[in-house]
Amino acid sequence: MGDKRQRARVQGSWAKPLPKPPTRPAGPCPSSSSWSSGPSTVEFHQPSKQKRDVPMEKTIDKEGVYEISHGPSGVSTLRLFPGFLLQEEADWVFSTLLADLPWSQKTNHRQGEAYEEPRLTCWYGELPYTYSNSTLTANPEWHPALSSLRASLEQHSGRSFNSLLCNLYRDGKDSIGWHSDNEPALGPQPTIASLSLGDTRVFSLRKQPVPEASGDYTYVEKLRIPLAHGALLMMEGYTQEDWQHRVAKEYHDRGPRINLTFRNMFPGPTRHAKEKVPRGQRPDKAFP
Repeated sequence: MGDKRQRARVQGSWAKPLPKPPTRPAGPCPSSSSWSSGPSTVEFHQPSKQKRDVPMEKTIDKEGVYEISHGPSGVSTLRLFPGFLLQEEADWVFSTLLADLPWSQKTNHRQGEAYEEPRLTCWYGELPYTYSNSTLTANPEWHPALSSLRASLEQHSGRSFNSLLCNLYRDGKDSIGWHSDNEPALGPQPTIASLSLGDTRVFSLRKQPVPEASGDYTYVEKLRIPLAHGALLMMEGYTQEDWQHRVAKEYHDRGPRINLTFRNMFPGPTRHAKEKVPRGQRPDKAFP
């Protein structure tokens, strides 16, 4: 018996002591969410998009020369002369052209469907004019009033013009949508001299968006120019390349308005093909 006790004492001295149970901290039992066995985690927040403001539309209504944009591709310039024709002369020209010109409504095509333009037109020059998949037949015999206006414009501007597009907006419902006068037959960086007669209408311009915008015009620069009776607006440089323009519908009483746009046409479009400039190098300076 003594031997058994001795062996038990010897065997017990080899055994490792049992681990002690952890002591419970004083106070209420902590919730499971306050205990963590691993490293602390970092919560990810989606970065917020940078807020962009829609540019305010700027108004040009004073006589002057305006460089509306410029950059590596060139300068886009507007020249505004609100009283190019005096009241009495403008009245006579308006009534004469309204009665004498061969006004007609042109049919255009969009997405395979034909539609009538919401205005009347006629075309003067040696060459026909094609746009929107439709062609205007040229009237080579210029009306005397138009010939007189062309001579006056050429003397004033130092430019020559061999063609003329006449538009008649019968009321506020007549209009023309966003476009550029950039047909190859007009040559690179064409100069367009636009003379207004009759009721005042707003001429709007918007800058072409950068390629990253995927055709979104929300954040581009916009201009508005109220063109009154006898006003002359000249568009020069890269205006047709970098900007679009329109005359929007106006849903209140508007009288008739005649718009004469003098330009140069060339017989060989391939001779005067435009030099394509990467859109990333287009003018980007804001209107002053």
